[in-house]
This record gives sequence, structure tokens and C-alpha cells, in this order.
Amino acid sequence: MYYEVAEPESPQKSPYTMDLKPGVYWWCRCGRSNKQPFCDGSHKDTEFAPVKLEIAATRRVSLCGCKHSANQPYCDGTHNSLD
Repeated sequence: MYYEVAEPESPQKSPYTMDLKPGVYWWCRCGRSNKQPFCDGSHKDTEFAPVKLEIAATRRVSLCGCKHSANQPYCDGTHNSLD
């Protein structure tokens, strides 16, 4: 039996680099959110779920924009190898 693996949409090829304050964030894994890189619930009725991100102290992060990082929610440079 063959099962097709769902592919997330890639809203942008580069990372979202930003300073985040302490708190809990939900990174969009499906790529459909209109509030990238964060979840707005657009994954409903898909097999994707957002990734919880807890920030303890204000810091600069680079969150994956292509949605293919092996280190989600952080960018690992995978976007450089995508078509």
C-alpha cells in the first residue's frame, strides 16, 4: 500500500529573522497561515499541526520560512537546496 506524504506550502524561501520576547509561540508548519511565521489555524482539516516554541528570554531567532527544515521551527538552510 502506498501513502502520499503531505507537503507543506512554502510561503517564502528565506527564514523569518526576528527578535522574540519571552512567551509561547506557535510556528506554522503547514505554510497556509496569513500570519507567517506563526499559526492562525489555517491547518484545520490537514494533517499538519503547529510547533510550540517557548522563549525564555528576549532573543533573535531565524524561523524556517520554507517549512522543510529538519530543525523545526528553526531555519537549518534547507531552503538553499529547494527548487
